[in-house]
Amino acid sequence: MRKLELIAPCHFGLEAVLKREITDLGYDVEQVEDGRLTFIGDEEAVCRANVFLRSAERILIKVGSFHAETYEELFQGTKALALEEFIPKDGKFWVTKAASVKSKLFSPSDIQSVMKKAMVEHLKEVYKVNWFQEDGAPFPFRVFLMKDEVTVALDTTGESLHKRGYRKLTAKAPIAENLAASLIMLTPWKGDRILIDPFCGSGTFPIEAAMMAAGIAPGMNREFTAEKWNHLIPSKEWYDAVDEAREQINLKIDTDIQGYDIDEKMVAIARENAKLAGVDSLIHFQKRGIDQLSHSKKYGFVITNPPYGERIEEKKNLPALYRMIGEKFQALDSWSLYLITAYDKAQEDMGLKAAKNRKIYNGMMKTYFYQFPGPKPPRRNVQD
Repeated sequence: MRKLELIAPCHFGLEAVLKREITDLGYDVEQVEDGRLTFIGDEEAVCRANVFLRSAERILIKVGSFHAETYEELFQGTKALALEEFIPKDGKFWVTKAASVKSKLFSPSDIQSVMKKAMVEHLKEVYKVNWFQEDGAPFPFRVFLMKDEVTVALDTTGESLHKRGYRKLTAKAPIAENLAASLIMLTPWKGDRILIDPFCGSGTFPIEAAMMAAGIAPGMNREFTAEKWNHLIPSKEWYDAVDEAREQINLKIDTDIQGYDIDEKMVAIARENAKLAGVDSLIHFQKRGIDQLSHSKKYGFVITNPPYGERIEEKKNLPALYRMIGEKFQALDSWSLYLITAYDKAQEDMGLKAAKNRKIYNGMMKTYFYQFPGPKPPRRNVQD
């Protein structure tokens, strides 16, 4: 096993959640930056991180870093990287994404083109060939430029980790699975507590919660780019990670997880997605509007992503909708409310003041995660 520097991007504002997840997996986080963490691992860590991390976007292997203010410096810096340690002679390689912040080089397409040429020149010298067929396994690179410092990384994941493999059908404005999981992990909710999402859409919040309650790893039922890199990561490492994940599943649990939506078609889609995720027995979905939000028990959680105007509802409907959310929540006995929205008058219209308000970027959209924690339930007496 060799020591690898691994990079895990995440949503801006949720770095602390991912840090806790990585630490819980047993790895040391070296650096926390806006929207990404660097940690130390090995080939096994690549597999386990891809299979188990709920809040990460993807897992990258850091290949190298250097300073570049000109395209010539970018070319030479790339050409000097030990690419042959990763890319075999028949490998298909390219720069799939280049991101630049506060750097002199800022054109993604130019950065990608220059780096590809540099990679070809380096590998020509190593493999003593003039032409690469590139008919082997894929090796997509991702590049970040921050204040002229270039970080080059190899993407082990492929399709983003928010693609769990269960969501075949979606709502008009679905929340990403890894964002939903991160927000649940920001709350004190645990699998034995009540959870309701009254705007469940295609079911992401209830499904992610049920997967957590049952111990189902998010990456168990999907493929990863690095599975084809047998010269770097033996297939056994992937099998072992999935076996470890299987051993943690427990569907014989009592849950009270509910998803409501006013649209009957969305309820049917949510049920189908829950079935694909293997948690349909743990969630109750029903056609129901926010005006019917109720529960007889105490100490439950409402975790939700209501409409906020930009995408679904007309803005004129929002004040009445958020007033209804506030009224229905306050009618619940000793409950907690956690709500993500881009609607700037959410607190005002709900008639509530959040205990905490966290700014989170959902893609390029600035949203707020309003937190209204209720009282803790009394401790249960544990009998000897």
